[in-house]
Amino acid sequence: MRILAIDTSTSWCSVALSFDGQIKHRHELLGARASQHLLPWIDELLDSVGAQHHDLDAIAVGIGPGAFTGVRLSVAIAQGLAVGANRPVIPVASLDAMAMQVVQSQAFQASTPAADTQFLIALDARMGEVYWARYQVNPMFNQSPKRIGDITLSRPKSINVDGLAYAAGNAFQEYPKILESSYLKDRMDAQLVPNALGILQWAEPLLNTQQMIAVEQLEPLYIRNKVALTTQERHAATHSTPTGHSVG
Repeated sequence: MRILAIDTSTSWCSVALSFDGQIKHRHELLGARASQHLLPWIDELLDSVGAQHHDLDAIAVGIGPGAFTGVRLSVAIAQGLAVGANRPVIPVASLDAMAMQVVQSQAFQASTPAADTQFLIALDARMGEVYWARYQVNPMFNQSPKRIGDITLSRPKSINVDGLAYAAGNAFQEYPKILESSYLKDRMDAQLVPNALGILQWAEPLLNTQQMIAVEQLEPLYIRNKVALTTQERHAATHSTPTGHSVG
C-alpha cells in the first residue's frame, strides 16, 4: 500500500506516507508558513523511501472543516499531485481523522470499556463556534470508528455530552465549560488536532475497498456559509440564540 496523506486544515502542517509497510511522518505548528513547507516535506518523505509521485497508489487529503485558507491549500496541493501523477484521491473529513487518532491512542484504549463505545470529537471553529460529531467504536474488535450522524457547527453550549465515554479536540481547550460539570473532564484529550497520520489510517480501508474518487470530484468541506464575518455580525453572533448547522 502506497498512500500520501496531507492536512493543513488547522495551524498545523502535517504530512504522512505509507509506502510498502514503511510509515514516514512530519507534523509541526507552522501557521501561515505551511504553504512554504508542504511540498518540500512531501518530496522529503518520498525521497526517504526512494519513491516519486507516480509510485503512489492514491493521495489522501484532509478536506476540512477547518481554516478556510489551510483547507484550500491542502486540497489544491492534492489536486496538483493527483493530476501530475494520474492518481485518484481519497477525501477525509478533519473530524473523521481525529476520531481515528483517538481510537489509536493509549489514553482512549485505557479509559474505555471493551464494548460499543461512543465518544465526541470537537474542533474549534473560531467565532464562538465548534465543529463536532459523535463516533462509535467497539475496542474489543479493533474496529475503525463510525460517525453517528453529521458533522455539526454550533455554539459550544449546544453540545450534548450525555452517554459518552471519551472526548477529544482543541475545542475543549478553548471552551472548557463544555465539560465543566461532566465526568468526561477526566477522560479527554483537549490538545487533539487533525494529523496526517489520522488521514492516512482513515484512508487505508477506503483504498482497500476501492473507494477513491477522481481528482475533478475533490472539493473542500465548508460547513460555515461565510468565510469571514463583519464586526457587526461577530457581535450579533456572540449575543444570539444558539443555533446549529449540520453536514453529512
